[in-house]
Amino acid sequence: MAMTKLDNLRKRAHRAGGSPRAWASATVLARLALATGFLSAVADRFGLWGKPGSGNVGWGTYDLYLAYVHELAPYLPGGFVDAVGGVATAVEATLGIALLLGVAVRLSAWASTGVLLTFALSMFLFSHPEAPFSASVFSAAALALLLALAPTGAYALALDRKLGLERSHSGSLPRPQTCTCRTATAPEQGQ
Repeated sequence: MAMTKLDNLRKRAHRAGGSPRAWASATVLARLALATGFLSAVADRFGLWGKPGSGNVGWGTYDLYLAYVHELAPYLPGGFVDAVGGVATAVEATLGIALLLGVAVRLSAWASTGVLLTFALSMFLFSHPEAPFSASVFSAAALALLLALAPTGAYALALDRKLGLERSHSGSLPRPQTCTCRTATAPEQGQ
């Protein structure tokens, strides 16, 4: 009896993966999560969340943010690091706004994946191996990757759809593919 209920639950969960509404909801939530993460980090660099050392403020000033960029990129020449910090801030603000509005969603998601993986690896290698895990940077990168790989037409509430740059759903998404991977099997008796 319990296995039947579990099997039914698994079947329902599997079918939900092919649902246009499920994908539309998931992509909207993913865009909002990534956009607020990027825009919140940019706001923190300019002191919009408070002064340094208060509450959950990470930097509080642009100078403290640049000092952190220097820590994460010791392989770059000093003057170049400041420029990289400025470019990173502009890229994060642009990606945050693009994802929030739903502009070039797939491209923004791929770019977000790259930015977040670069940031996570720099944190891991040059700050502390645990740092990107506590900050959930690898999780955010995985979310951006899933958003980039979402089925065509899955981006709801996006300007892309309004402008005709991303097709809307025509009723259903392609069925999830069943894994055809072969696994190693034990040799038969007598071989």
